[in-house]
Amino acid sequence: MPARRPARTAVTAAAVALLAVTAAGCGDSGGLRGAGAAPTAVSPAKLWPDLRPAASPAWPYDEGSTKTVKGITVPGDDIRRVDPVAVVRAEIAADPADYGPKGAYHGTAERMKECMAGGGGARCPLLKPYYRDLTGDGRDELTLGFRLYPTNQTAVRVYTVENHRLQQVLDDDDAIIGVELAGRTVIVRSPAGISGYEYRTTWAWDPERKAMVFSRDEFLRTGKGHGHHTRRPMPSASAGAR
Repeated sequence: MPARRPARTAVTAAAVALLAVTAAGCGDSGGLRGAGAAPTAVSPAKLWPDLRPAASPAWPYDEGSTKTVKGITVPGDDIRRVDPVAVVRAEIAADPADYGPKGAYHGTAERMKECMAGGGGARCPLLKPYYRDLTGDGRDELTLGFRLYPTNQTAVRVYTVENHRLQQVLDDDDAIIGVELAGRTVIVRSPAGISGYEYRTTWAWDPERKAMVFSRDEFLRTGKGHGHHTRRPMPSASAGAR
């Protein structure tokens, strides 16, 4: 990425300067200098070799589910001509357990009634849509985000067009700090239970599964802070990534 080039240039310049100083310092010695004793290589120690391997994963990560969005047409196979508001309303209509009057996200269903065509409105939970080629086929995919009221979670969805139908290829609900599109990946940043840390989950396109699949989950330090670790709750089967 062009934005990273200045940093890389600075690192390269620093390395060149370091080499120059090193060369100047040892150029008159007429030979090589020892750097001291090298540490002894230690092979990995395999713990509990008789432990029975687990037969199923402990955390039910969504490994790449897809579904056709019913009731939505794609004029000319152009995903930019699809109304994002209609897409979210189609999900709400298809999932009354989550979005119905007694559902966990009933507030989203109520607020979606106030969204204007294409999005917008003071109480509309739909965020700005983004378009980018995430599959490598030369056509844009649609990335949507919308708040899941009354919780503090946000839904992240990615859609593509396949066989003239709108296909959902990423379904992730989480408490979110931010979302990034990096190349052909979607990176979801979420708060951690320890102050100064965050989770970063990366989703990448899998051409065989024809879906955005979970590829990396990181626990990263972002700054100074103190706190205690809170174990994240086990997600439900419909929760997507976590």
